[in-house]
This record gives sequence, structure tokens and C-alpha cells, in this order.
Amino acid sequence: MLFGGRSFASSASLLYIYPHLSLPFRSINPKAFSRRIKMEGKVAQDEITGTNGVSTIPLLTPYKMGNFNLSHRIVLAPLTRQRSYGNVPQPHAILYYSQRSSKGGLLIAEATGVSDTAQGYRETPGIWTKEQVHAWKPIVDAVHAKGGIFFCQIWHVGRVSNTSFQPNGQAPISSTDKALKPIVRANGEVIQGFSPPRRLRTDEIPKIINDFRLAARNAIEAGFDGVEIHAAHGYLIDQFLKDQVNDRTDQYGGSLENRCRFALEIVEAVVNEIGADKVGIRLSPFADYSEAGDSNPKALGLYMAEALNKYGIVYCHMVEPRMKTVGEKFESPDSLLPMRKAFKGTFIAAGGYEREDGNKAVAENHADLVAYGRIFLANPDLPRRFELNAPLNKYNRETFYTLDTKDPVVGYTDYPFLESIA
Repeated sequence: MLFGGRSFASSASLLYIYPHLSLPFRSINPKAFSRRIKMEGKVAQDEITGTNGVSTIPLLTPYKMGNFNLSHRIVLAPLTRQRSYGNVPQPHAILYYSQRSSKGGLLIAEATGVSDTAQGYRETPGIWTKEQVHAWKPIVDAVHAKGGIFFCQIWHVGRVSNTSFQPNGQAPISSTDKALKPIVRANGEVIQGFSPPRRLRTDEIPKIINDFRLAARNAIEAGFDGVEIHAAHGYLIDQFLKDQVNDRTDQYGGSLENRCRFALEIVEAVVNEIGADKVGIRLSPFADYSEAGDSNPKALGLYMAEALNKYGIVYCHMVEPRMKTVGEKFESPDSLLPMRKAFKGTFIAAGGYEREDGNKAVAENHADLVAYGRIFLANPDLPRRFELNAPLNKYNRETFYTLDTKDPVVGYTDYPFLESIA
């Protein structure tokens, strides 16, 4: 029989989709069973597509994001995987991103360095050299071959680094010279040895802005459909945004307007380079990653959401208040709704979402799209599983990063699809 456009011929497949049909097959009259399957199938199909053939599952409804026609609202969140040896994307990424691609689906690539000073983790990709641009091209082509839309997240870690990652062993750069304490990664690894950062001089800031501009240009050359400016999670731009870090006394520090200046000048430069219709941004005003908290995160998020409207960027991707630290959910009285209402473009929500609350966020107009990280990592066919409300593969934290496995494929491209386990 056909279900959602695919054929499921075996009884095992039917039981997998309809686990409530638990009676042994031998005890069921074949004709009666066939009639029951047709009836159950129609009910299940109607739940997915509705009587008019259009999906009634909010996450699976189509959406127009600027010039991009999306077939569903499920976004692959940017996920650092540390499998880009020498900061160059590798061939195994072709299959990884292709597996998670779907026609009209939006994918955001892992955080990608804008320059040789942007690095803070081993084996993360960059996009500042011709070699890196060339290496990204077949990965982008594979996503496009599946009909996907692919944005590159461009990134500078700032003080979340040490001299071993920096050219000529120099100090990492930041908005401040305050050193960062060691932190624990999501996989339990303790990261030590953050070097004291060097506070950027005012006259050096245009160079960093230009690095983001050039990275955006390179991303388009590599074939990406657009870029997402990484202004979240305690990295360089966030180090300017947050008053817990930013202790500057020039025009990039002090007032809320001044602290947001660096981020908005980067947005303006990137928009001028590649066009507003190809630019998104990620923000985490409520998060406290890498000691980058703010005394008034709601005001910060609202100011940025309103200020971004001036540039007409295609989307704002914001992390939920419940995600204050890496990989943990907390109860929070705060909400992204004021920012969602203030921003005039597409609003993407992220942070600990599952199927039910993702559907609710879209249905109640709290977000246009919902980004999924760890469960999309472990379920390359996540939109299909959400369509069928099928069980999900469990992710394995021990293989999130190549530092934890000798084989880059393990925990990367080896998570099973529904068809292989049905």
C-alpha cells in the first residue's frame, strides 16, 4: 500500500507504522486485515494531509521564506561536528548534509570560521581560503541535488580560543581583555587553557567586519543560498552584545545601542555584499554560554529584533530562554514572543524542541520555522519521522565530535533511516 508517497509492502512495515495493530498476523483474516489497514491508513493519511491533500501538521506545512519556497518548517540547526581536518570541509560531509536534505527543506551548515583568527576548536571548517571554498562546493551541490536550501553559518569565536589556534601564537581577540574560565563541553570534555584575550582597538574593528563580508562573498561563491551570521552563544559578536563581557568605553561599549553596533555593522556589510534576501542571523540574548550573560536579555533581544528590520534580512534565528547553558533545558518565565512580534522577517526558534512543542510553536504563531539540532543529527529523515509520528533514534553524545571517535563516519552518517529499521 502507499503511505505518504512511499510503498510499504511487508507486514513488518505495516506493524511498524501501525504498532497498535498488535495481534499476530496469523490470527487475522487477510481480507479483514486488508480492510482494517485501508481504514487505518486513510485516518492516518487524513491526519497528515487533511481531506484537501494539504498537511495539517503545522511543522509540515509549506512556507515562503523571502525568495525561498520551503515545503516544511523543520530546519537543520547549525551543529559543530569537528570533522573538517585542517579547517577544510571533508568529503564525508557530502553524505552527512545530503542525508538530512529534503526538497524545500532549510539546512544551516555548522559554524564556519571567517578568518584565521576565528578558530577556537579543532577540525572546524573555515571559508576564508580558496581551498575551503572549493571543498564546500560538492557539499552544497549534494544538498541542492536533493532540492534543499543551504545557508552557511559564518563565525568568529573571539576569546573562546587560545594561542595554539591563533596565527603566530598571538592572543585571541575580543571586545574585552577579561580571561575566560575553563568550560565543559556537551560531551563532558573539559576545555582548558583559554588564553587571555586582547581587546580589539577601535580602529581594528572594521577589519573584522570586512572578514565577515568576505566570508559571505565566499559562501555565495561556494554555492550556498545565503549565510547566517553567528551572533550567539558567547562568541565574538555576542561578546560585544552582552554587558557581562563588554566593558568597552568607546562607541562599541556601554549603552545598549553601542553594544549592538558591532553586530549591526556586520549585518550591514554582509547585506551590502550579497543582498538582504540571503542573510540571516542567530541570536541568544537569554543564554549565558562562555560567561556571556546580560543584565537585561529581554531588552537586548527586543532591540536587536527591531534594529534588524532596517536591513530587511530574510530571517532572525533566536535561541529559547530555556537554553541558558549548553545542552540543558531550564524552566524560564521569559519568552521569545516579543522579539517574534517585533521582527518583520521570518522568525526561527531553536532550543530543546521536540515534535509536539514544535508543532505548537508554529500553530500558535510563536515561530515561522523551528530548528532542530541533536535529534536531527540522530534522525537524518526527521521530517519523515515527524510526518508519521514514528519513533526517533537516540543520539549518542560520545560521537558528537571526532575527538571522541577515530572514524569520522561513526555518529555522523551511520544513523539509520526508517526504511532500514522497519
